[in-house]
Amino acid sequence: MNEGRSGKDPFHFYSRMLLPELTGLRASDLGEMLSIIKNAEPSVIYHHTHRFIQQHQYLTPEPPNDFAFWISGVLGEYKLGEKLESISTIDFPSIGALKDKIVSVIEQYVKSCPEALNRKAHPGEEFHFVKSVSFIFPTDYWAADLDEFAEALGKVAMSSIYFHMFEARLRLEKGNNDFSFWIGSSMGDTELAGRISRLDPYTYTLEQLREKIISMIKERKVN
Repeated sequence: MNEGRSGKDPFHFYSRMLLPELTGLRASDLGEMLSIIKNAEPSVIYHHTHRFIQQHQYLTPEPPNDFAFWISGVLGEYKLGEKLESISTIDFPSIGALKDKIVSVIEQYVKSCPEALNRKAHPGEEFHFVKSVSFIFPTDYWAADLDEFAEALGKVAMSSIYFHMFEARLRLEKGNNDFSFWIGSSMGDTELAGRISRLDPYTYTLEQLREKIISMIKERKVN
């Protein structure tokens, strides 16, 4: 327990704004999709695996990613769609690693079911690739200890929670969320940091995630 202890460095809450941008790339069949994914920028993979969470932050994740949704709904390859749906995003330390897994799943499926390459989308139902352009900016919220951190966490916008829990870990390839990193390295509370790090943020709404982390901090201080 670190009651009353100040961190070596205060935590500064940041937020972000994501703007979708069309890439001009589109796929009408599985072969085209696979080829484009292999060469896609990380921002493209990030957009199509996190778009729903960004746009529907009050709903419970984890929904199908865009690739799985299109492959099942448009091409009718339900088994492949289910395989892509079952990929647990939290298991991957970077967008590159997640992309490699998606590519591997599609390639293995095509090897076992080569006829899947013959299915084509109807005109107007092609998959259009989009990338997320991120703008990161500081907020007015700082925290020097756990009390201040919990108080600020209860006030910041959900876009700030999203940035520190999702984007910092995966897209920025930090290997951990910012909250756990600060609590462990600056506050020295490795137990609490580990508990927050082990949370699967994809199973919570952003508001639930806020409440869960605040609850864990208060529980830690009591014990």
